[in-house]
Amino acid sequence: MSASLEVELAGLKLRNPLMLASGILGSKVSSLNRIARHAGAVVTKSVGLNAREGYKNPCVVNWRCGILNAVGLASPSAEDFAKELSKFEKNCVLVVSLYGSKPEDFEKLPEHFPMADAFELNLSCPHAEKLGLEIGRDPDLVKEIIRAVKSKTDKPVFAKLSFHMNIVEIGKVCEEAKADGVVAINTVKGMAIDIVSRRPILSNVSGGVSGEAIKPIALKCVWDLFEEISIPIIGCGGITSWKDVVEFVLAGATAVQIGSALFYSGHIFKSIEESLKSYLRIYGENISDLIGQAHKV
Repeated sequence: MSASLEVELAGLKLRNPLMLASGILGSKVSSLNRIARHAGAVVTKSVGLNAREGYKNPCVVNWRCGILNAVGLASPSAEDFAKELSKFEKNCVLVVSLYGSKPEDFEKLPEHFPMADAFELNLSCPHAEKLGLEIGRDPDLVKEIIRAVKSKTDKPVFAKLSFHMNIVEIGKVCEEAKADGVVAINTVKGMAIDIVSRRPILSNVSGGVSGEAIKPIALKCVWDLFEEISIPIIGCGGITSWKDVVEFVLAGATAVQIGSALFYSGHIFKSIEESLKSYLRIYGENISDLIGQAHKV
């Protein structure tokens, strides 16, 4: 019986729909190579033209429903990160995540990464000043950024969006600007307070919530986007099991990204991959058959 996990994402052939989400495993290629053995694609930590220190510790808080972080887009420079990524073993598709404060920053980045198979534009980080969400809320700026990057590469370009924007409106802007797909969603704004010191725990006061708490929010964003745009959607947010993956695909996602779940299991990709195969064998279907199927009821 048919049970293929292969999907086509903007012309890219993925062995399965499972992608590593950006920012989870830092900037060392050894971590990417490990995950690439079972993933359909890996997305790097976001990188800009110049090195960025990010916020001081504490910048990550573990809580019962996920993770709260305000790392602040800490990263090496594009030049240094490119040297590191040159050691990527190419066991799956490599997507390089880019950030910048203006279109001119973004358009200079693709040339640094000839090893990339695609690019993801970070238009949605909720805790970096004058970056991410602060520029991703502006439809005109989003359009300029996408067109700037597309003018410098013929590789697929995906825009990562946020719940904290008019996500359908911005999704339509991305499609109009010829983005090859959108990623929904980035982390959701949140904070934590220490009841002993009576002060915010994160050095930046607030950060981004990821993990199981945001799954229903992310799922609804994917659903709404699928109703309104025709370019591929990559679902992201709170995916911790094979059942979550199936839900996102049924809602309209061609692929999904997994992030916080890696903090609880280093074998999550292999585990989900095997469980998905078993589920599909029962129904005699391929994963691609399920994309958007819940909308047909």
